[in-house]
Amino acid sequence: MINIILALLAFVPMVWLLLSLGVLKIASQKACFIAVVLASVIAYTGYHMSIKHVGQSIIEGGVYSLLSICWVILAALLVYNITLKTGALDIIQKMLYSISPDRRIQALIIAFAFGGFLEAVAGFGTAVAIPSGILIAMGFAPLKAAVVCLVANTVPVAFGVLGVPIQTLAQVSELEVGKLAYNVCIQLFLFAVILPLLLVYIVTDKITKINGVFTVSSLSGLAFAIGQTVTAMYIGVELAAIAGSLSALLVLIAWCKVFPIKTIYKFEEDSKVDADINRISGKEAIVAWLPYLLVLLFIILIQAFPIVKKDPFIWSYQFYYGENGKEIHFNWLTSGGTVLFFSSIITAYVQGMRRKEFFVTCKETLQQVKNSFITIVLVVSLAKIMTYSGMVEASASFIAMTSGKFFPLISPFIGAIGTFITGSDTSSNILFGDLQRQTAIKLNLDQYWIVAGNGSGATAGKMISPQSISIAASSIEHKAKENEMMKYGLKYCVLYVIAMGLFVFLVRI
Repeated sequence: MINIILALLAFVPMVWLLLSLGVLKIASQKACFIAVVLASVIAYTGYHMSIKHVGQSIIEGGVYSLLSICWVILAALLVYNITLKTGALDIIQKMLYSISPDRRIQALIIAFAFGGFLEAVAGFGTAVAIPSGILIAMGFAPLKAAVVCLVANTVPVAFGVLGVPIQTLAQVSELEVGKLAYNVCIQLFLFAVILPLLLVYIVTDKITKINGVFTVSSLSGLAFAIGQTVTAMYIGVELAAIAGSLSALLVLIAWCKVFPIKTIYKFEEDSKVDADINRISGKEAIVAWLPYLLVLLFIILIQAFPIVKKDPFIWSYQFYYGENGKEIHFNWLTSGGTVLFFSSIITAYVQGMRRKEFFVTCKETLQQVKNSFITIVLVVSLAKIMTYSGMVEASASFIAMTSGKFFPLISPFIGAIGTFITGSDTSSNILFGDLQRQTAIKLNLDQYWIVAGNGSGATAGKMISPQSISIAASSIEHKAKENEMMKYGLKYCVLYVIAMGLFVFLVRI
């Protein structure tokens, strides 16, 4: 029999985050700091966790988040900022939006395929901000451009930034990453196929306008789903979203070249965009895409030479010495952050960036992400306190008792709430990954399938998270549109979560 009072107390930090970030609009760093304080007090007074062990939990959370999450995000954004400053991003944009004059195809190429690619290699809002700006420059209405990119930035999020979300989910739930990734891919497969069709509907506001691009839209979604699944299973989760996005892009390009769209869809007041692909030489194209080609090369080499995944490249240290405490491990050579950083150095040199400008860009990038890093460190520390103290287990027991066999219905909803609160799929997985696992154990459900439900459902919350909407609003320079974006995104998010919940509940593998 569980202690109901203690179980309810365990929900206090999570409820506080929901209210403070979603309702009271308190700054994320402040809200998360208060959540850590609340969790510490509850762990000490209600769960008899010593102050020493609370401190060790916080230190472990801070170190783990900086090495395994923040380092990757920092390096990914650095690569992006270099391509922005050197003009390489302009070349990439011109190559992409010259493929077809059809507005529906343009939205799929920029928001779905290229946006998914940006999410896979950079994250941190680039998948919303950059595609939105490109679409607006191409003549899309600002609000529509932002909504299309927000909705598109869902399925690719599960394996974003070189697989950090899924790797983190596996870490906190203590499950094997490959099998967990496979389960997430299966849950997202159908949604990936349908997503391009939904984007076409958002662009046109008419279901009938899907005619003429139904086949290519479906094939692009199918290509994404197959590319992501096969890569996650046989190559590695780091490349899964990259492979999916590039597969979708190749299908869109090939289709438009072999089967040009017969009835071109344009807006009533259209503007012609100067995007002559013939002006771009093969060398310019390779140099522009160089950082991402290097990432692919480095990861393939890492997979080909498994010796680099072993000592002496692994740093290990134990911070928490209470019950269930163990060492954390970090491979400084094969980390996604290290791969991206090496790519950034080579890219800066090849693309003509001076050494001084490179260091200035590094400083600017660090300045750009410092507030987000504070939030991430606090969220991970919160999760460590709740896990080690037993608060997660108590929460899981309460949820298992109240939901019973219907828990799979709400598993994706929990993940979506986590992303809505934190603005991050990774943070949602940190907060609720172990809760999902422990609930699955208590209900005798497949741990991998239920924990995967958190990772899959977390992708839905991305389209309505205040952080994503704020980035989208900034990209269209019209913050007054935030409420309208939330209104648009909410209906799609609700449908997404309900459908995902039914899928997780009805389908078992």
